[in-house]
Amino acid sequence: MFKATVLYSNPENPEAFDRYYAETHLPIAHQIPGLIKLEQTHLLPGPDGSKPAYHMMAELYFAGPGELQNAFGSREGQAATADLANFASGGVTVLVGSVS
Repeated sequence: MFKATVLYSNPENPEAFDRYYAETHLPIAHQIPGLIKLEQTHLLPGPDGSKPAYHMMAELYFAGPGELQNAFGSREGQAATADLANFASGGVTVLVGSVS
């Protein structure tokens, strides 16, 4: 199994980010072909109370590297990627890897 991990840096307006993500971006992301599972994690302060480096993490799972590549090359995958500019004011980091 392969996954894309999207790390969302802290946005200018966390409440607006969360609302847009839930109401607009997630429905777009769920349309990506070949998507097996999508998990999201809202990150919390560290054990010492320090602010987390990222606001949220999304993990998108696919059967293999070809499925992941096809998913992000699809119309739906491109729409999800283009939508990031509409709400991810802090920027994003995308990591791709195999799950063992």
